[in-house]
Amino acid sequence: MSTPVGKRGGTRRRLLGAVAVVVALIWVFPIYWMINSAFLPTNRLRTPEPTFFPFSGTLSNFRRVLTDSSFFDAFRVSLEVTGITVVVAILFAFVAALAISRFRFRGRKAFLITVLIVQMIPAEGLFISQYQVLDGWHLVNRVLGLSIVYTAAILPFTIWMLRGFVSGVPVELEEAAMVDGLSRTRAFFRITFPLLAPGLVAAGVYGFLQAWNEYTLALVVMTDPDQRTLPLWLQGLVEGNRATDWGLIMAGATVISIPVIVFFLFVQKRMSAGLVAGAVKG
Repeated sequence: MSTPVGKRGGTRRRLLGAVAVVVALIWVFPIYWMINSAFLPTNRLRTPEPTFFPFSGTLSNFRRVLTDSSFFDAFRVSLEVTGITVVVAILFAFVAALAISRFRFRGRKAFLITVLIVQMIPAEGLFISQYQVLDGWHLVNRVLGLSIVYTAAILPFTIWMLRGFVSGVPVELEEAAMVDGLSRTRAFFRITFPLLAPGLVAAGVYGFLQAWNEYTLALVVMTDPDQRTLPLWLQGLVEGNRATDWGLIMAGATVISIPVIVFFLFVQKRMSAGLVAGAVKG
């Protein structure tokens, strides 16, 4: 009686595994095609027959990207904006999540509702007001101005993410440490804070990806060609009056993706633990 059931279960697992492989291939193919095209010369990219393997490829596209001084200027701007955004957003979101989860105060529910409402507002609906505010503060075409806008954009979701982690750590752990003689501050940093590290890493990854890859806000705020972020620099490679050099664009996109991949690999274990913990505890 159990053998047919076992066979059906094995067949189902193999079928689901095959579907998962197909979905994974479909998901990864655009990334592969970007890297593959980055190694192909322009004449190969413009042929009707696609080239799936760059066996006779070239590094000239990457060489042109890395010898372009404007690329390094854009890289510096993106690195500064992303670093400021991630640090400030995590700091403010962590304090807000801690206050929401650990304390009961007047206006707490109103604050939570406000965070939800802010998340629902389309980013495009705020462009004019954000630009006017930054222009009034003389922060247009400034790293600080773009960092402020990015921080405001990712704060609502980051607060909700960290709130789940903070709520998942029992307050009794801190109270037990205080009974043993620790102050509230020392109990928090010695007991609670290490348990929240995966959540902080997950929030940092989210902020890093959003700030590094964002395009529309940067297009509004950074109108000076010398203050472009990497997505704006990449868009500037598209030629409107002549044929676009897709090999150069694909090489640029590949180089831009490398810091994201390196950062992800560096925090992968902690991020995975954080996302699982947030899903269970939040």
